[in-house]
Amino acid sequence: MFTGNDIVKFLQENPALPVFLTVAIGFWIGKFRYKNFSLGTVTSVLLAGVIVGQVKIDIPEPAKTLFFMLFLFAVGYTVGPQFFRGLKKDGLPQVGFAAVVCLLCLFSVWLSAKIMGYNPAQAAGLLAGSQTMSAAIGAATDTIKELPGHENIDLSTMPVCYAVTYIFGTAGSAWILSSIGPKLLGGVAKVKEAARKLEAELGQDLSISPGFDPAARAIVFRAFRADNPWFENGKTVKEFETEMRTQGKRIFVERLRQKGMIKEVSPRLKIYPGDEIVVSGRRQYVIEEENWIGRETEDQDLVNFTVENLPVVVRSKGEAAGQTIRSVLSKPYMHGVSIRDIRRAGINIPVLGENKLDTGDRITLVGLKQDVDRAAAHLGFADPATEKSGMTLLGLAIFLGGLLFGWILVTRIKTIPISLTVSGGVLLAGLVCGWLRSRRPTLGGIPDSALWLLNNAGLNIFIAIVGISTGPNFVKGFQEVGWSLFLAGAFATALPLIGGILIGRYLFRFNSALTLGCVAGSRTTTAALGAVEEAIESDVPAMGYTITYAIGNTLLIIWGVVIVLLIA
Repeated sequence: MFTGNDIVKFLQENPALPVFLTVAIGFWIGKFRYKNFSLGTVTSVLLAGVIVGQVKIDIPEPAKTLFFMLFLFAVGYTVGPQFFRGLKKDGLPQVGFAAVVCLLCLFSVWLSAKIMGYNPAQAAGLLAGSQTMSAAIGAATDTIKELPGHENIDLSTMPVCYAVTYIFGTAGSAWILSSIGPKLLGGVAKVKEAARKLEAELGQDLSISPGFDPAARAIVFRAFRADNPWFENGKTVKEFETEMRTQGKRIFVERLRQKGMIKEVSPRLKIYPGDEIVVSGRRQYVIEEENWIGRETEDQDLVNFTVENLPVVVRSKGEAAGQTIRSVLSKPYMHGVSIRDIRRAGINIPVLGENKLDTGDRITLVGLKQDVDRAAAHLGFADPATEKSGMTLLGLAIFLGGLLFGWILVTRIKTIPISLTVSGGVLLAGLVCGWLRSRRPTLGGIPDSALWLLNNAGLNIFIAIVGISTGPNFVKGFQEVGWSLFLAGAFATALPLIGGILIGRYLFRFNSALTLGCVAGSRTTTAALGAVEEAIESDVPAMGYTITYAIGNTLLIIWGVVIVLLIA
């Protein structure tokens, strides 16, 4: 018969099992919401770890560091193209804005810590929670361990400060940006108007609506009988498609049945009355063509062909980087090809006609295989889904980044070592590798699914180990920092958000809708971005999110090092 002591002893002898139990509980709790409030996965994992850690489980230190490094590399790899893209001339305003907001984040945390008399560990926890930058915990921990007399600093208070301030850091950010933000910019109506104005300047949405099943997608392939008298005496495929463009419709002829035979389509092929043709285009345009071309037909053989969805990475040496979407779609090599969606730094951005493509953008092309392959060669390089990851790249980059910035590039001020630490080095290595990957397709790539696993498993297993390790001292630490910590965290959260909104409006003079996206990106709070888009009923803020997110993700992690040095 097993007793409670037997189970505890077994878990203590097998510390990996409680870690996975903690992650499972945390992810389960994190999915629950009450109205717009949710603890979130990371906070839920931490609190679950604290509870599991009450049985005093010792977990070897290298395990925590290993998963944290995987997470940092994945973050850098994802935002690398946008980080370096922002350093170009047209991206500098958003880079400058993100830097200012991040400095406000650092200042608000430093001021709160000074007023409250926090030690370096408490200040680092306040930074990580109030600015929702969980990775700052790892960077700060590495730095504290290099301080003289670090044995006297109680590291168990760091996750306490993080857990207490993270709640308002997440929910409060979404509330401030979606509710107070529009009021500071003249009201919700004015922000909505600003969003519509920018959408009008950028042109109509030229995408396929993302998130739909193939049967319901906005780009469709339909067969019609050419009954319109316009086809009398024959019209070439090129003439037909040109006529469609004059009507403002981007429609292509994909296949044709003539006198009972299916023929390969070419620009000079003529369409005669009674021919059956398969056309592709946006759903609303193609459906209308039954009134223009002729009646729709049911011809299973004619429409029985494969349509490919091909992910393509835009290269700096391609023909699309820096070009508007409307301009790209008008190119001959895009004949028969549509853009399904565009992901930039992991965020879907609106596919508006005058919006520009950037190096590193991952776009999904839709069309016949030969058409999308042709287009991919001009835009950048095809990056189809694969199960293989560039493990040589990942392993070597983490090693060299940690070695360079954690050991070689270290300076000292008196007895205090100043460096980006191993954590900062791994993050920068990820940034460089992500950027290089967008320029050189032969460099080992990492699939999106693998990045998701590295990001989520890396961070949450790290947080789980932190919670389990500090669990026995968590209550003591909470008693030490007190309830006043929540107010200090709320101040540290609100100041950079409100300051950023006002700076974006009056100093940088951004579009109001764009300003809210830039602030959300600078603070790396995706939940707030979603709340803003819902509040103003537009996805325009996402266009201000990507560059600022790349800069914010980098600086806020580095602030974990800086806040420790400032307080120490």
